Amino acid sequence: MAFDLSKVRNIGISAHIDSGKTTLTERILFYTDRIHAIHEVRGKDGVGAKMDSMDLEREKGITIQSAATYCFWKDLHINIIDTPGHVDFTIEVERSLRVLDGAILVLCGVAGVQSQSFTVDRQMRRYGVPRIAFVNKLDRAGANAYNVAKSIREKLNLNAVMIQIPIGAEDKFEGIIDLSTMKANYFEGEGGKEVVEKDIPADYVAKANEAREAMLDAVSMFSDDLMEKMLEGDVGTDEATVEIIRKAIRVGTISNKLVPVCMGSAYKNKGVQVLLDNVGRYLPNPTEKENLAINKATGEKFPVKLDSKEPLIFMGFKLVEDRYGQLTYIRVYQGALRKGDTIYNQRTGNKVKVGRIVRMHSDEMEDITAVEAGDICALFGVECASGDTFTDGNIEASVESMFVPEPVIKMAIKPKDNKTSNNLGKALNRFSKEDPTFKTYLDKESNETIIAGMGELHLEVYIERMKREYGVDVEAGKPQVAYRETIQQRADFNYLHKKQTGGSGQFGRVVGFIEPTEPDENGVTPEFQFDWKVVGGNIPTEFATSVEKGFKASVAKGRLIGFPVVNFKATVTDGASHAVDSSDNAFQAAGRGAFRQAYPQARPVILEPIMKLAAEGPGEFSGAIMRTINQRRGMILGSSEEDGFARVEAEVPLAEMFGYSTVLRSATQGKAEFSMEFAKYAPVPPEVGKQLREEFGSKLVVEDDE
Repeated sequence: MAFDLSKVRNIGISAHIDSGKTTLTERILFYTDRIHAIHEVRGKDGVGAKMDSMDLEREKGITIQSAATYCFWKDLHINIIDTPGHVDFTIEVERSLRVLDGAILVLCGVAGVQSQSFTVDRQMRRYGVPRIAFVNKLDRAGANAYNVAKSIREKLNLNAVMIQIPIGAEDKFEGIIDLSTMKANYFEGEGGKEVVEKDIPADYVAKANEAREAMLDAVSMFSDDLMEKMLEGDVGTDEATVEIIRKAIRVGTISNKLVPVCMGSAYKNKGVQVLLDNVGRYLPNPTEKENLAINKATGEKFPVKLDSKEPLIFMGFKLVEDRYGQLTYIRVYQGALRKGDTIYNQRTGNKVKVGRIVRMHSDEMEDITAVEAGDICALFGVECASGDTFTDGNIEASVESMFVPEPVIKMAIKPKDNKTSNNLGKALNRFSKEDPTFKTYLDKESNETIIAGMGELHLEVYIERMKREYGVDVEAGKPQVAYRETIQQRADFNYLHKKQTGGSGQFGRVVGFIEPTEPDENGVTPEFQFDWKVVGGNIPTEFATSVEKGFKASVAKGRLIGFPVVNFKATVTDGASHAVDSSDNAFQAAGRGAFRQAYPQARPVILEPIMKLAAEGPGEFSGAIMRTINQRRGMILGSSEEDGFARVEAEVPLAEMFGYSTVLRSATQGKAEFSMEFAKYAPVPPEVGKQLREEFGSKLVVEDDE
């Protein structure tokens, strides 16, 4: 059962949409003999890529769910997760990177660093994931590997170092030069399976020498031996020196201080095998990336031990409802798990017996009897939520969970046929369990079923899945933006809640103020803070939580348009109580009344979600792209044009972005594309605020800002 962890790599493949992630994974599976024929993402043969197993993925030509597989390359055991590029499915990237040890950041050889590249890079930084950059699509017109490497350094602020350079470009792209060995690699035979090593072409020797010097300068920072050889002028291509260079690159990569840049074209079958070699050379094995767990008794963090004899700790990071029941993808951090073992959910306290352990190959599975620390596999029949930690009962601990962004868009849905309402309930229950960014609830006022998610495409995909997988045709209302309310200045309150109904009454007086909160050192603004500064015993301390509950109940639904009130602090400085009539209910009511009293005087304002938009297309349409953004209250942050390819970055209110894809296509003859992600909340303009208050039937009359 034991296996050599130094030969294991848990990697993810992440990138901006349409950079070639799934195509790259398809080639990796082909070269490692996991599949025996190559199928394209939008294949004409009707098969589609192995890792896009969902019909919707094959039809749309995009990855919607992350898919896991494993393969063997030479002496390496590689677990791979192919993740979506579209920002609407960002949770798939979050949970994958949370459990992985390394990643391949794929970049288009033409477009270079794109909007989603920033998001993926930020996610990798969040979880401290070392990466290799792979410049893909070098066969495309306008491809330039040197520009892409430069943009990684300048835009992502990464220490990107080219360890290969391309031979040829665009339709003349032939192979790559390894700057460690100073040999040219060509990919011949059926599907480019045969890697042929040759001398560097004469007209590339000078360029290769120059690139090697730059590489050695950057890499020598991580090796005293290499630095010494450079000072002596003795950096040759002998086996020992090549090993020193590669060891230095590995040290820099694992410490997250260096990003090796590799080259290729997955579609044209070039560079993939060498990339696999570099995954083994430079990305960490499970023992080289520190993972922390939290002791539930003490709250202290401790590093997990990759030892099968230690108490078991593993995380369920992704859930999928299969025809056989719930399939839970797991990463084992410590100990070993065997079929028949009893495990304990650290969140719920429930215990369950492990019935079936499988290794995943996209939508196929292979049964295994055990899994050890450092490995990734899946379990059947284990009830849990995404991010739950399990142990064998010999330790009370949990691993840190993943970051889950809040939904920014919602819409009301109802089944066209009431007979399918049971199936709708099943679908919503399953999808919200599988995807933490997909939320659903019943609106008490309208009695409508509401679904919320990360974008239009996100909700469209789930509505389509309801139809295909559960036979539920739904009518969807107009998408609703997740607005917020906040205050802009301090306002005092002095509120008395007094009620006498015969017998004991209710009495509670609170005095204090509400004020806006400021961002902390990390730029995060607390949504709600409560401060109790009552001295002298005018109000017994036990009623502090009652007043806080009253405020919290009020802020759940603001008085401008009924959305949550955020980014403010309530401070209670004084008040009064009654020996008989004061109670928990009385002071909760006083808290609610104090908020109602102070809120109109605090210059309340409506906040709307602002999206970071990146639109890209041919340079001739840059003016048209900007016009479409200006028409949507957008603020253009910058634009650039390179090799006839224009890119416009802007901040645009989400409320203005519905149906934008159709408008952009018609303005650019279908040649432009865009992506967007949540950036921040910002106050709406006065005229928009007035319109929203009328639309929602505001409970409050406020003066518009001057």
